[in-house]
Amino acid sequence: MAEDLVLTGVTKRFGTMTAVDELSLTVPQGSFFALLGASGCGKTTTLRMVAGLEEPSVGTIRLGDQDITALRPYRRPVNTVFQSYALFPHLDIGENIAFGLRRRGRRDVAAKVAEMLELVQLPGYEKRRPAQLSGGQQQRVALARALVNEPRVLLLDEPLGALDLKLRRQMQIELKRIQTEVGTTFLHVTHDQEEAMWMADTVAVMNEGRIEQQGAPTDIYEFPVNPFVSNFLGQSNLFAAEVAGRSGADLELTAHGARFAAPAARARSTEGRVWLGVRPEKVRLTAPGEPAPAGHNQVRGVLTDTCYAGVSTEYLLRTPWDQEMSVFSANQSAGEPLAPGTEVVAYWYPAHSFVLDRPAGSGDEVAQYAADPLGVAP
Repeated sequence: MAEDLVLTGVTKRFGTMTAVDELSLTVPQGSFFALLGASGCGKTTTLRMVAGLEEPSVGTIRLGDQDITALRPYRRPVNTVFQSYALFPHLDIGENIAFGLRRRGRRDVAAKVAEMLELVQLPGYEKRRPAQLSGGQQQRVALARALVNEPRVLLLDEPLGALDLKLRRQMQIELKRIQTEVGTTFLHVTHDQEEAMWMADTVAVMNEGRIEQQGAPTDIYEFPVNPFVSNFLGQSNLFAAEVAGRSGADLELTAHGARFAAPAARARSTEGRVWLGVRPEKVRLTAPGEPAPAGHNQVRGVLTDTCYAGVSTEYLLRTPWDQEMSVFSANQSAGEPLAPGTEVVAYWYPAHSFVLDRPAGSGDEVAQYAADPLGVAP
């Protein structure tokens, strides 16, 4: 039987506050699975329940055919890697990694420690102390110490949060390589959308204790289920629109007096009130005074701000209906970015649009879904 990790109807309450609300999900054996969400959404509480550090108020947790809901933490075939590393400062690296093996009475300790150090690319570091290692090296040791016990599931609680950007990117590559090599199920908790998309086979986006959407990173990014997901996993421009009809495989939409098109296959709703969405990197800008190509969705406006980020420039465009639209433009030449105050046309292929449901009462504003339009997404 596959040793999938299965949570069924799991709820966790702290007094009157519900941290996790009837959560059900399956983490396939051997997968790299990410729980992605903002602080306070319930992702770490979920991880702690799998680890046995918290007990569900309701629901069950199974690993394969074993119900582990009530098992004590040390009896569960799982290990956890924390953001703080939690290495023993008075023990050398070899003894840190061997700690769990010695408690279990294993005899091949030296060989297993050497094997783990090779896996995390730290051979010969056995006699060093944690204080003699960099943050990235300490994180590798923490990973080796967890994996040496051969857990069926490795839990990763924001393990890269304390590292600088460059080192974090390096460790993302290393974690993915190690997971692929050992084949252990990794359940990774993070608030970092890029980290989740970079490493995970499957991402589950959490919000207020529930899963909003789950799937492959490309599927969620390209076709989000609702405005929250569209602006948590990446960033989106959302325009309040109405479905006016069909034209072949496309929906015809009206928004603020303009006409747009979007594939019906990329629509969560095909009638009535909707959000018309497009990712900022899918949008292009005309040079001042130039027309947009025919057959594209178009929005005229005035640039209000720019943010130069090296590989790209983010522009903010003020639309005629007084909404800010974000456009990411790759810096393919050495020229200066367009200046604020420039009149331009933003345009994109209709096939790059997506359509979300806009229930009655949600209004025409999308400010509640804004995601730091001039910031670098965390």
